Amino acid sequence: MIDRSLIKDNAETLKTLISKKEPGFDVGQLIELEQKSRSLRTSVEELRKEKNELAKQGKKGITPELREQSIAIGKKLKEQEKELETVEAGFKQAWLTCPNLPQEDVPEGNKESNKVTKTVGEKPSYSFDVKNHLELNETNKWFDFQAGANIAGAQFPFYFEDGVKLIYALTHLMLKNNKKHGFSPALAPVLINEQGLYNSGNLPKFEGDFYRLPEDDLCLIPTAEVSLTNLHAKNIFMADELPRRYTSWTSCFRREAGGYGASDRGLIRIHQFEKTELFSITTPEHSNEELDRMITCAEDLLQQFGLHYQISLLAAQDCSFQSSKTFDIEVWLPGQKEYYEVSSASNCLDFQARRAGIRYRTSKDSKPQLVHTLNASSLAVPRLMVALMETYQQEDGSIKLPPVIQEAMDNLW
Repeated sequence: MIDRSLIKDNAETLKTLISKKEPGFDVGQLIELEQKSRSLRTSVEELRKEKNELAKQGKKGITPELREQSIAIGKKLKEQEKELETVEAGFKQAWLTCPNLPQEDVPEGNKESNKVTKTVGEKPSYSFDVKNHLELNETNKWFDFQAGANIAGAQFPFYFEDGVKLIYALTHLMLKNNKKHGFSPALAPVLINEQGLYNSGNLPKFEGDFYRLPEDDLCLIPTAEVSLTNLHAKNIFMADELPRRYTSWTSCFRREAGGYGASDRGLIRIHQFEKTELFSITTPEHSNEELDRMITCAEDLLQQFGLHYQISLLAAQDCSFQSSKTFDIEVWLPGQKEYYEVSSASNCLDFQARRAGIRYRTSKDSKPQLVHTLNASSLAVPRLMVALMETYQQEDGSIKLPPVIQEAMDNLW
């Protein structure tokens, strides 16, 4: 959540920033509800003081006039407490659906306003007609969508042979690389309670986007970021204990409610996929340099794999709900003839920390302050598989993977 004091003290600035991020959000209602809540709370506190003062006077003897005043104030207090409860519930709902505010250097607009900040390598060229990963899979048999559909429904791939080996080899290389960059491996649960989804910012905004297990009051995680955000919920660190850096490989589950376009076919967008996540908790003054660390870490892998990619600073409306600033790392897919995101690195500032109650002290006696949280993919495996298949395809339809990956696959079993 954003800082409530911003709603109270910087209404005009808030309107400008929120309209930059989410033009359709009713910021006027948020401000109105906050003002009404604050006014009612002041009134309720004053009525409680009056009631307490009358109670003190009553100890010296209750007169008819005192009794009448006490009944009137008690009735008015009860009415205003009930109204405050209703208004506060409405404010909290609006507050929880308010997006994080974009940082100053984030461009205005949507996808069309994203800015490419870096390009590495060149688009590969071929002396033959390039195939997409689905066509290449007809020869290589790395995955089977029909087999998955028979078991779980559409967009659930079933992997086989070298497809399986590639997933495990890539995951091993990712964890090894991320450890080198200072991120500690953690294996997170793939189930989470509802409060955890509120803490990470997925609820109430994205209700319906993830799978629920209603009998157990649990949900399947859409990303390990959700689990890692809650790892230190309600913790208070000492400043010298930060930053905390984690990397976690999990399966991720997304309902992806809505239709698939032609460009989202195959492994581009599926309901269950493997992803290695980066997550950091740090002090505010170091959060943007921590974002740079995450991007460097993810880039390292793509350079090891010899893939052509670009980095884009996302415009405000293309940033995620929780993010104040996001860079996407987009790899070139020859068979799709497009760049696709394989890593999204975001600085959430104190947005998630405020929900989850994650704070730090600069000294034992200092007042706790909110930490900043950051997350990045390192990397999303299915799209990385697509990039490798399409980039390293041979004329006969076979795939010649880079030595670093082939060696990792050969050492598995």
